Amino acid sequence: MQKTRLEITGIEPSHIQSGSYVLTLKEIDGQRKLPIVIGGYEAQAIAVELEKMKPSRPLTHDLFRAFSLAFAVEIKEILIYKFKEGVFFSKLICIKDGVITEIDSRTSDAIAIGVRFNAKIYTLNSILDEVSGFSASDMNEPYDFDDENDIFDQDEQAPNEWDIYATEELEHQLTEALDNEDYELASKIRDELNRRHQN
Repeated sequence: MQKTRLEITGIEPSHIQSGSYVLTLKEIDGQRKLPIVIGGYEAQAIAVELEKMKPSRPLTHDLFRAFSLAFAVEIKEILIYKFKEGVFFSKLICIKDGVITEIDSRTSDAIAIGVRFNAKIYTLNSILDEVSGFSASDMNEPYDFDDENDIFDQDEQAPNEWDIYATEELEHQLTEALDNEDYELASKIRDELNRRHQN
């Protein structure tokens, strides 16, 4: 069983399924990719951690991390071990007191938890060979989510919506949005601040 390490290279709104997102994983030192369709909540949970945003209260995946650390359980790695009928199957590889335990998980949840532990993400080389030529429309990961708001969708945002605000004002609004747990707004403000810093 030959494993290949992956890295997250992007999260974008899906053009196939409304309210869903495409999480793209790419092999390190290679060009093969895994496009995985995930729900809006899971996309937000992954993005919040990748962007180092600090919610005022812990999200579910933050709670899982705190619970694990409280009982000295380490998430060693995430393994995407099977691909069947458009669905990826994953495991959390956990270790406590030298004992390794494997826990089945949806891939989106596994990755949302894994990024909070800086856990390495792996898949089998055979899965990469099978899937690397697929597009996101070929995938059909099941998921449940309550909110269909697109936290990354910039099309709904007026082109110059933020131009009336100074950078300092936006930074203040970002802090308030995080305190109020309005992650959709916080994500949009963070995108605008990043755009300004790049220009």
